[in-house]
Amino acid sequence: MVKILLSLITLFFLSQIYSCSPTGVLASGGATTMVVAEGDRSLGEVVDDTTIKVNIAAKFIGDDNLFINVNTTVLEGRVLLTGLVDNQEIRINAVRYVWEVNGVNEVINEIQIGNRETIKDYASDLWINTQAKGLAAKIMGLRSIAYNFETIQGTIYVAGITKDSDSLEQLISSLKTIKGVNEIVNYVILKK
Repeated sequence: MVKILLSLITLFFLSQIYSCSPTGVLASGGATTMVVAEGDRSLGEVVDDTTIKVNIAAKFIGDDNLFINVNTTVLEGRVLLTGLVDNQEIRINAVRYVWEVNGVNEVINEIQIGNRETIKDYASDLWINTQAKGLAAKIMGLRSIAYNFETIQGTIYVAGITKDSDSLEQLISSLKTIKGVNEIVNYVILKK
């Protein structure tokens, strides 16, 4: 019964998001937004990844540390976990919960241990993330929505799917010029 209910909710949100999109783009949300261009993936692949994301959120909802502090990005069954948590136990629990979800092929754990001690730390990451999205839009135009950016303590995590390796290289080089960026971690899948 729970699986049927989750499936119906997922399909409802997918239909709402998909039907409202003028560019044929599908998104699934949460604390972070994950966007995938329709031309790079089939609707079935997107639904599978969205189902995985919803099921992970259902696992995380019972633990405020995970639900609030950990972001998930799902691409082709690969789950990227980012965020900032208080201790190693929370980090390990996140990975354990994700592996319990059907359809997960790989878990990439980029959850950091620590905290944003001041509002300035949070604002800095937010500013970097906003600059990254702006640079992506400038370089790739509308195709930039196929990328997900998450910034944690000056490290930008980039995820997405693309066929254009030249634009991706240009984007990565441009991201290095943003003030406050310590590192760029690239999880973009190159399709042929």
